[in-house]
Amino acid sequence: MLDWVAYRKELLGRIGEIGKLSPDTVAGYQTLSNAGQKTGHLDAKTHELIALAVAVTTRCDGCITVHAAQALKNGASREEIAEALGVAIALNAGAALVYSARVMDAVYAHSAA
Repeated sequence: MLDWVAYRKELLGRIGEIGKLSPDTVAGYQTLSNAGQKTGHLDAKTHELIALAVAVTTRCDGCITVHAAQALKNGASREEIAEALGVAIALNAGAALVYSARVMDAVYAHSAA
């Protein structure tokens, strides 16, 4: 599988480059990304667990590595992550199961970093 920690670092660098070339695009994304956090209805851990389940259903490796690291940072356990992935698997069947394996690989990589 991937070297998730190195991939995350490289990905964030490339996004930084996009931000320099098209600052409004990245600023708009950041506004969308931060909008839900302003209400305070969900805690950061729950937000990241949802993000991981969505990352599986959209098959977004960048989302997986960023949100795996953030979920762990916000106190999510491997068991909680697996349960959130179970929701994605139930809704997305086989494809979600394969991408859930990728999330767990990223979680193990970020845990060791």
